[in-house]
Amino acid sequence: MARAYCRPPYLIIGPRWLFPAVVIGLLIPTVITHRVGKHRINRILGFAVTGLVTVGMIVSVILLIAALPAHRESPTELLLSAASLWTTNILVFALWYWRLDAGGPHGRDSRLGHPDGAFLFPQMMMPPEIKVEAGQHTWSPNFMDYLFLAFNTSTAFSPTDVPVLARWGKVLMMLQSIISLTVLALLAARAVNIL
Repeated sequence: MARAYCRPPYLIIGPRWLFPAVVIGLLIPTVITHRVGKHRINRILGFAVTGLVTVGMIVSVILLIAALPAHRESPTELLLSAASLWTTNILVFALWYWRLDAGGPHGRDSRLGHPDGAFLFPQMMMPPEIKVEAGQHTWSPNFMDYLFLAFNTSTAFSPTDVPVLARWGKVLMMLQSIISLTVLALLAARAVNIL
C-alpha cells in the first residue's frame, strides 16, 4: 500500500488514496473474521486482498513498462519504483504461497507437523529421530519460510532449497520470476540508456 504513495503520478490509476482505501477496507473484515474464528470467511477475504494487491502490482509493472520509453521518470523515481515493485513482488508471492500451501495457515495449524504440501521444505525430509534431536518434530512452515522461498525465487529466478511439488506452485513461481526479471531487466536497461 505504501507503494501507492511513493509512485510518480503517471504510474497511478485513479486517486492516490483509492487503492490503499480498498485494501484497508478488505483488511479490516479479514482481521475481524480471523479473531472471531470464522476461518472460511477469513480465507475468502484473504484471497480477495492478496488477489487485489497482486493485480495492483501487475498493473504497476505494466505502467512502468509503458512509461519507460517516454523517459518521464528521473533516475531516482525509476529506482524507487523498481525497488518498490520488486519488494512488493516478494511479499505478494510469499502471501500466495503461505495462503495456498497445505490448506493455508489454518489448515496447517490444525494438523500436527507438515506431512503434505506444494513445497518440499528441508525439514520435511529429515528422519524423525533427527527432527526430535533438532527440536523440529512438530515443525510446520510459517510466514517466514514462505517469505524466504519468495525472496529466493525473486533473486535466483528459480527454487533453491525448496523443491516445488504442485503445478500451481510451479505456475506461481514462474510468474513471480517473470515479474522480478522484468523489473530488474527494465531497470538495468534504462540505467544504461538502452530504452
